[in-house]
Amino acid sequence: MKKLIPVYVRVPVIFFAVMMAMEYFIDSGDRPAFIKFPMVSVFLFVFLFLLIAIEITMKAVDTITYHLLTEEQKAKLNEANDLSFKDSEWYKKLMEKLTKTESLANEDQLLLEHDYDGIKELDNNLPTWWVYLFYACIVFGVVYMVQYEVLGADNQEMELKKEVAQAKIDIAEYMKTAPDMMDEKTVTLLTDPADLAAGKEIFTTNCAACHRADAGGQIGPNLTDDQWILGGGIKNVFHTLVNGGRDGKGMISWKGTLKPKEMQKVASYILSLKGSNPPAAKASEGEVWVEENVTVAVK
Repeated sequence: MKKLIPVYVRVPVIFFAVMMAMEYFIDSGDRPAFIKFPMVSVFLFVFLFLLIAIEITMKAVDTITYHLLTEEQKAKLNEANDLSFKDSEWYKKLMEKLTKTESLANEDQLLLEHDYDGIKELDNNLPTWWVYLFYACIVFGVVYMVQYEVLGADNQEMELKKEVAQAKIDIAEYMKTAPDMMDEKTVTLLTDPADLAAGKEIFTTNCAACHRADAGGQIGPNLTDDQWILGGGIKNVFHTLVNGGRDGKGMISWKGTLKPKEMQKVASYILSLKGSNPPAAKASEGEVWVEENVTVAVK
């Protein structure tokens, strides 16, 4: 029997449609479902096998049925199979309903009186799909005008601005709770003893060589007084740790070695040493820093 869609197209389309449906409905994370779940692969293999088996069975049934037909029936079947897609009866009826065209035998009844150098005009009706599309465009235009020109709904530019503004708010909120995304604008002062102890350990490992173990200053400045070269306070100290000190004679940037949370802890530890007055401390450098509006992290 003649089929509109050949088997080499039908089988892959059905198989991949089922496969895509399973990928959509099965939550497999960042990996395909047939890789993450072996049973999915087994099911797809069995399904493909059944598809091919069904096609083979249908082909066999068609062959047997054809041999059981009389010669006259075979001739009619062969004639129907040889008929092109556009010559089929159902296709002609469908196009007639969609376009409302008249047959060639009735064209003389549609002729208008116009005659342009032998070119005559027919008064055919507009295709149904075109008329409906035209009406739909009118309805769409009215709705569009009322929504955007009368009611003042947001256009694409305004929607983009609002989405960008909301994205900035979401990023700022995320930055407050994401330690590894912390910067000098969102960093807060830590006062918990466990955090300060961790900061002391980081300071002893990485900073004592230049500032001494008691932070009294050696190659680097004294960190226990109230004078700062690049500004005091948690934000400035964190900024200095991230970006380094003065060009040519300041300390290196630690952002490639320490994580933001670690730099927050060591900066908080350094600020906790203010007024500790270690013996033989280095002379003060910089300007007196007065902290205002200190933000303290609460646990």
